[in-house]
Amino acid sequence: MTPTTLTPEAGAATSSDPRIRHDRSFLGHPAGLGWLSFCELWERFSYYGMQALLVLYLSNYLFLPQHIGQVAGIEALRHAIESVTGPRSPMQLASAVFGLYTGFVYLTPLFGGLLADRVLGRTRTVVLGALLMASGHFLMAFETALLPALGCLLLGVGCFKGNIAAQVGDLYAPGDKRRASAFQIFMLAVQVAVIAAPIVCGTLGERVGWHWGFGAAGVGMLIGLVVYLAGRRWLPPETKRQAAQAEGRPPLGRRGALKVVLLVAILPLLMLSIVGNQQFNNAYPLWSQQHMDMNVGGFEVPVTWLQAVDALVSTLTMLASLAFWRWWATRRTEPDEITKMALGSFVAAGAPALLLIPAMAIEASGAKISILWTFAYTLVNDIGFANIMPVGLALFSRAAPRGLQGLMIGVYYLHLFFGNSFVGWLAGLLEVMPGSQFWLLHAALVAAAGAGLLAVKLVFGRLLAPDDDSGR
Repeated sequence: MTPTTLTPEAGAATSSDPRIRHDRSFLGHPAGLGWLSFCELWERFSYYGMQALLVLYLSNYLFLPQHIGQVAGIEALRHAIESVTGPRSPMQLASAVFGLYTGFVYLTPLFGGLLADRVLGRTRTVVLGALLMASGHFLMAFETALLPALGCLLLGVGCFKGNIAAQVGDLYAPGDKRRASAFQIFMLAVQVAVIAAPIVCGTLGERVGWHWGFGAAGVGMLIGLVVYLAGRRWLPPETKRQAAQAEGRPPLGRRGALKVVLLVAILPLLMLSIVGNQQFNNAYPLWSQQHMDMNVGGFEVPVTWLQAVDALVSTLTMLASLAFWRWWATRRTEPDEITKMALGSFVAAGAPALLLIPAMAIEASGAKISILWTFAYTLVNDIGFANIMPVGLALFSRAAPRGLQGLMIGVYYLHLFFGNSFVGWLAGLLEVMPGSQFWLLHAALVAAAGAGLLAVKLVFGRLLAPDDDSGR
């Protein structure tokens, strides 16, 4: 990316500065977008590289009886988990810890946003988040430090995730139509990282040593921090928090309050809608390493590469979904968000349902299944998921009462916190029920979410209708 000729005062240009408004030096966008996107790419590389390894590392090594005693504080955590779930095997405990970790990742951004808005500002909070994440990755090299490492990673993601995305929006003046495509470019950088991270960190972790994979994730985070600091002069300055806090908020009103209540009430349905998708990072790799033939042309494919397959397919299906609905809108009325999410849930339910075929074959013969089932699972799941996660985000941002949009976006991410925690418990069932029943359960849960969303549409559709926004 080529720096512009901006000479920002106090280290940054403002979004109201005409120099940054009309800056098109990066793909028609301000140069700052390039720096932020490249930084986010490395941060997501570190996060997904670590995530690709975590459940395998815990279940295949660290939580085995001969190693688990080295983990400081693990007995207290195990007692807390087992007081709710009952006794856990090493694999079940690994899935529970993984589920809690990936769940809390979507809770800590609420803390990070408050820290940035009220105390440190976005820049300091992003830098703090990067340092915490890098520390967490490197602490994973010490078996005794697992829990402090996960704590650093959770706090780091919380400080980093929301605040760097907010800086993308701050690059643009109000009404600048480039803002929407800017976030698409930003998310494309994320997808590149999601594809690359399991291949690089996963291969190092599985083939060389677990700590090499975690170390590579830490190096990636440090690169992201260097990129962020190098490009800081082309990013927006800190907003004046005192002025932002002084801005009034319109009265909520009865209809606005009802919308808030309804949006919160559908969180359990959203939680169920994602269990098939989130299980791909938890139970699916554990199931695959036991029952899938990973040998392709004499090459033993690392289990972590399956997540790269999912990332690639997810990128393609997201683009295909956008194109489909654009085509549909030229011929018919495009359905609202609730309807899209219900349809997406029914499609996504087909992914775990599809696994009934290989699961029953395994139970009948004991033979290993083809790796091609991963492509079948991800294709069906990702077509459905493309109409759940981003569409839900659009619903909450649009239907939230004025003045509460930011808070309601944070509320929306709570379904990922609860969903991932629930998925961690569900994954433990893989050891106590046949695979066919396990995947049938997931298909039923996702389909139930679709049915529930349709019921919400029929009963409360008018309250959340797009043409009702004037009264919010």
